[in-house]
Amino acid sequence: MQINRTVFRDDHEMFRTSVRRFLERECVPHQAAWDKAGCVDRETWLKAGREGLLGITLPTEYGGGGGDFGHSVVFNEEVARSGVSGLGFTVHSDIIAPYIARVGNEAQKEKWIPDTCSGKAILAIAMTEPGTGSDLKAVRTTAVRDGDDYVINGSKTFISNGLSADLIIVVCKTDPTAGARGISLIMVEAHRAGFRRGRKLEKIGQYAQDTAELFFDDVRVPVDNLLGEEGKGYAYLMGELPQERLSIAAAAAARLEVSLEQTLAYVKDRKAFDQTVWDFQNTRFKLADIKAQAIAVRLMIDHYLGEHMRRRLTLEESAVAKLFATEALGKALDDMVQLHGGYGYMLEYPVARSFVDMRVTRIYGGTSEVMREIISRKL
Repeated sequence: MQINRTVFRDDHEMFRTSVRRFLERECVPHQAAWDKAGCVDRETWLKAGREGLLGITLPTEYGGGGGDFGHSVVFNEEVARSGVSGLGFTVHSDIIAPYIARVGNEAQKEKWIPDTCSGKAILAIAMTEPGTGSDLKAVRTTAVRDGDDYVINGSKTFISNGLSADLIIVVCKTDPTAGARGISLIMVEAHRAGFRRGRKLEKIGQYAQDTAELFFDDVRVPVDNLLGEEGKGYAYLMGELPQERLSIAAAAAARLEVSLEQTLAYVKDRKAFDQTVWDFQNTRFKLADIKAQAIAVRLMIDHYLGEHMRRRLTLEESAVAKLFATEALGKALDDMVQLHGGYGYMLEYPVARSFVDMRVTRIYGGTSEVMREIISRKL
């Protein structure tokens, strides 16, 4: 689509070229192997670190790229366009690492951020628990102060990077009687006694994204592992959610555009009843609707991206972006699978992979129903 995207600078576009080359060289050829293994190999993480593709926005003094969120969006867009599935880099760099950079103390930054940027340490964040879903106030995992340690007990599920993670931010209750004000964020190293990983969860898409259950049985960590202040965890989570949701929306926008391009190429080539599928009015009208949606999504995402780069994006606006982009993508992918006929159900076709890989965008980062609740509060 020919849209003049003024939100990006020349350095963003130069970075885009580097990302595209990395994905084509180091990721696309290995997708089948990653799908079979259920995770991305460690060497790819280290290669990404060497090429400056991890911790893109983190401070340079700790080994980060020193970029802005525009660089992160460029990376996410190129991953979406390449069709690469299951990379945990965005969760690691854009969602988890910022907690350390923004609320961690100097000692914590020096200890953990360099390995985060090099790929030596993979990050996970343990929020969701069995039975709690999007309701973070209802977490039951506890962290009880015992001298100079916290003793953590509880379980988590649907944890991205869960099988690979070396360092986990655990969302837990340091004061179970205080509701949201009793939530804290505590770093747990994977080598700690009492920490164990459960089964690898089988998903309908994103096969290479390792997703696991995590268990904490009397896990002792020093109080120095507390991120920020005790009882401020919920506020920290709410502060980072707009960026997480905008990341998801930006990836959805890019996948919508590339899926439209792929579907147009398919219907103009595929023959049915002595004409191409494109020659049917229904096909042209469906794709005209999808193009209109794709343009609307793109213009909205770029506007909100500019707002976020100026640190002006609100929780409500990020909810609007995520809701509109992911719902538009979901409806469009369903239509485009249908236009492919039986081949749309075959995973060898990109549209089928997108259909299963991107379905989760309406669930993680807050479900569409939660987004509607947030938006409706301001009506």
